[in-house]
Amino acid sequence: MALQAALLPSTLSVPKKGNLAAVVKDTAFLTVPQKLRVPSLSVRAQATATAPVATPGASTSTKDAKKTLRQGVAVITGASSGLGLAAAKALAETGKWHVVMACRDFLKAAKAAKGAGMAEGSYTIMHLDLASLDSVRQFVDNFRRAGMPLDSLVCNAAIYRPTARTPTFTADGYEMSVGVNHLGHFLLARLLLDDLRKSDYPSRRLIILGSITGNTNTLAGNIPPKAGLGDLRGLAGGLRGQNGSAMIDGSESFDGAKAYKDSKICNMLTMQELHRRYHEETGITFASLYPGCIATTGLFREHIPLFRLLFPPFQKFITKGFVSEAESGKRLAQVVSDPSLTKSGVY
Repeated sequence: MALQAALLPSTLSVPKKGNLAAVVKDTAFLTVPQKLRVPSLSVRAQATATAPVATPGASTSTKDAKKTLRQGVAVITGASSGLGLAAAKALAETGKWHVVMACRDFLKAAKAAKGAGMAEGSYTIMHLDLASLDSVRQFVDNFRRAGMPLDSLVCNAAIYRPTARTPTFTADGYEMSVGVNHLGHFLLARLLLDDLRKSDYPSRRLIILGSITGNTNTLAGNIPPKAGLGDLRGLAGGLRGQNGSAMIDGSESFDGAKAYKDSKICNMLTMQELHRRYHEETGITFASLYPGCIATTGLFREHIPLFRLLFPPFQKFITKGFVSEAESGKRLAQVVSDPSLTKSGVY
């Protein structure tokens, strides 16, 4: 990836309510306001695991004194369909991971897990609506109350509205694509960073899904509208679309396809900045990936019918970039769990 954190001259701290305020200096990037700060180690008791998750840490057999690695715990957002569900299934089937499916629709997630053949006890479903920052906070609180450790966080959920010419907004009043894909995950990652830090698992990871559509070094990234954050004037104005622009770069007209691409740039820059600030101190691996073109995924459900009809065969037979949901899920699961993939700050 050619993207550098330096491309983002200044970014944001996420407030609980109201405007995103003026863009702040680099030193405030990834800073949570006082109301959002995670309790310190001295305040919050160490979480202990409950069934079906084994006790955190390596267990020692009294018979042969061999240490056994406990079952890992991975939180995956948007795990009720597509890539998220496929990755949850792939991880759960190893028997080495318990998956927390963080989803907006609880019943949909329950049916999806059962339909995918995921074994009972291999997963837990928790409500998370990334379009509400209060819901993000509530999810973190519920997760901690469940008493499970956190060994891997996968920020996967996304919405894509390529034909939209007028913006829609989150519960907090931010443009929906950036609000869900970036701001919701931004807050989730910041609040759960302390939980990852406390984990005793050998390799703790925070994975953020990227996209080649946000990278102009690729063919897909050069298909208009091209991604670009500009000088962030729209972000500074709160992405409201009323007294300012709903686009990050401050564009007067709204473009749903560009809003999605811009959100993916933010995702990847966030990963790189998390690595720059916290990898050396914590040992946590921060990485991003593009698992291939899942042309049949529900992510494209709001595209025009002709596109949905022609895109899969185009990817299969012309670009050869087509990847099935099952294969993409295995790739994401590999990035989460493969012992050799510990390099941080990479895409």
